[in-house]
Amino acid sequence: MGYYKNFKIKLLALLLLLFISIIAGLNLAAADRTLSESENRMLEQLPHFSLKALVSGDFTLDFEKYVSDQFVFRDFWIGTKTDTDRMMGKKENNGIYIGKDGYLIQNFIPPAEEDWKGKVDAIHAFDHATPGLNKYVMLVPTAAALYKDKLPKYAMVGDEEAYLEKVRRFLHSNIPFVDVFSALYAEREQHVFYKTDHHWTTKGAYIAYLELCRQMGLTPQKEAEFNIQQVTDEFYGSLYSKSGFRHIQPDRLQLYLPKDQEKYTVTYVDEEKTTDSLYAMEQLQRKDKYAVFLNGNHARIRIKTANPSGRKLLVVKDSYANSLIPFLLKHYSEIHVVDLRYYEEDLASLANEQGIQDMLLLYNANTFFEDPSITNLTE
Repeated sequence: MGYYKNFKIKLLALLLLLFISIIAGLNLAAADRTLSESENRMLEQLPHFSLKALVSGDFTLDFEKYVSDQFVFRDFWIGTKTDTDRMMGKKENNGIYIGKDGYLIQNFIPPAEEDWKGKVDAIHAFDHATPGLNKYVMLVPTAAALYKDKLPKYAMVGDEEAYLEKVRRFLHSNIPFVDVFSALYAEREQHVFYKTDHHWTTKGAYIAYLELCRQMGLTPQKEAEFNIQQVTDEFYGSLYSKSGFRHIQPDRLQLYLPKDQEKYTVTYVDEEKTTDSLYAMEQLQRKDKYAVFLNGNHARIRIKTANPSGRKLLVVKDSYANSLIPFLLKHYSEIHVVDLRYYEEDLASLANEQGIQDMLLLYNANTFFEDPSITNLTE
């Protein structure tokens, strides 16, 4: 009896040692990856060794991240872990809740008062520096505010609406706050947000465009004036990547293409590249399919249209604006698009030098409250 028990223990130990050896060998043999398609992020590379980095502890920390990112079959292990978590009833991972009807919903964390007030103060300072520029602020609620009923029971999510209202009240009265919450909420059953991605859909962007036109005194294009084209039904977005949750249905992605679209040019200023389309269709073959809009995020983009009015618009934005900007081409001769996360020039000088009349500051709530680059408005 004791012999067989010892034999089993030794056999299990041998199998475990063999498994560890195989995994270690595969890790050594496998080439390092630079990108994780499933997580949609760059992976850590082998850190440079130096005595200074070793003594400070930086090398050890970076090496641990490198080993974690480059671990063989990483995507499989992540999927296995999240599958196990779901079987045990866990509904949240990496700040993402798995809700009803296949929705993945990012948590909203209330910001510190001095942080959001500092950002509004930056808007006020920019307004003071550009008195001739008409400004509009659109802060878009996320799915955490619009789909509260789809969150898991007892999910601890901050009151996003309340903080958007605080910004609206704190903003100077001469700067219109474009409130799109009610319009989006009224149409929330019409697929206005992706289920696996943090962005609004093109339908959601169109609804916000209608409200923006109302505030700016523009005549919007009717939905019937567009050919609505589904370009993929295999979109697994940022929340799918970040959460690690698998076995979820993908989203479909649509483009609203004007039936009477006139010619225009799109110039990616820093890259010195010009194209005749707002859409990078090759991105549909990659993981981040939302990058089909304006080919992702860039420091500065200049769009010239056939509109003869001479009216120019400056859009200061995050990626939510990428799917709304196409609706604005009919209304302006030029649209200048700036992403403060990458733009390092003086924004007031750009507005003055280009003779821009209108400005739209468009962010989703999470980016506005979390991203410090908004204070670069006045730098």
